[in-house]
Amino acid sequence: MPNASFDRTLSLLVLNFVPDPRRALAEMIRVTKPGGVVGTAVWDYGEGMEMLRVFWDEATALDPSSAPLDERHMPLCKQGELSAFLREANLDAVVETALVAKLRFASFDDYWEPFRLRQGPAGAYVAKLSSAHQARLRDRLRVRLLGNEADRPLELSARAWAAKGTVPSR
Repeated sequence: MPNASFDRTLSLLVLNFVPDPRRALAEMIRVTKPGGVVGTAVWDYGEGMEMLRVFWDEATALDPSSAPLDERHMPLCKQGELSAFLREANLDAVVETALVAKLRFASFDDYWEPFRLRQGPAGAYVAKLSSAHQARLRDRLRVRLLGNEADRPLELSARAWAAKGTVPSR
């Protein structure tokens, strides 16, 4: 792609999974016109993704050796990190904001199934567990989310941090 090809470039919910995020951001800046906007967003795995916070709290309580796998340790996911990352790349007028949504699950199984299907780091962790350990984790999560109540729909908060900056004149 030629330099300065786009008015805006956007990376949503992936930059913290890219092996070299600085290089990815540099490429976004390279292909964005001077005065154009570079934007990105990542999930707040430390505090803002309630579905994962509950999961990792219970997983590490059951198996403390899983703590390093907790997505809270992922880069760029804490408040201020994404905007600092854009400023380090010399973007102008950098702003960051929280994007909050509700995740609705039809039932506890609707919440649990993506983990069993190996989705994301938490799902990869579940896939490596024995059937018995999976069952213990599932039971802990069910009690945490439903208590002793019957199954019902669940609603959990999800927050992403979004940041944007303007490409300076070259």
